[in-house]
Amino acid sequence: VQLQASGGGLVQAGGSLRLSCAASGRTFGSFVMGWFRQAPGEERGFVAAISRSGRSNDVADSVKGRFTISRDNAKNTVYLQMNSLKPEDTAVYYCALKLSILLQGDEYDYWGQGTQVTVSS
Repeated sequence: VQLQASGGGLVQAGGSLRLSCAASGRTFGSFVMGWFRQAPGEERGFVAAISRSGRSNDVADSVKGRFTISRDNAKNTVYLQMNSLKPEDTAVYYCALKLSILLQGDEYDYWGQGTQVTVSS
């Protein structure tokens, strides 16, 4: 499995970005997908996850109401729409794939390379 994240960049506070993560190598629709982020000096933390069908998702409290995760199984792609961005959202964002069917839990098996999101105040 290969995961390629894109869409990061520099944005002002209050702005929006949409991250994409394209997967290749396996049947994309069979796997839970997630987004994580890591700010400088901090551990990588959970942002959002979406079920195989896309009908269920889980979002961290810190981004709830601002970030939306979605997926297009026909395009083998998962998205993270980020609105009302804050400086504290600045981090490297990683997409990940989980072989387990469970939506909850941070045990992911494959990781993308990360894309930098910087939010200026």
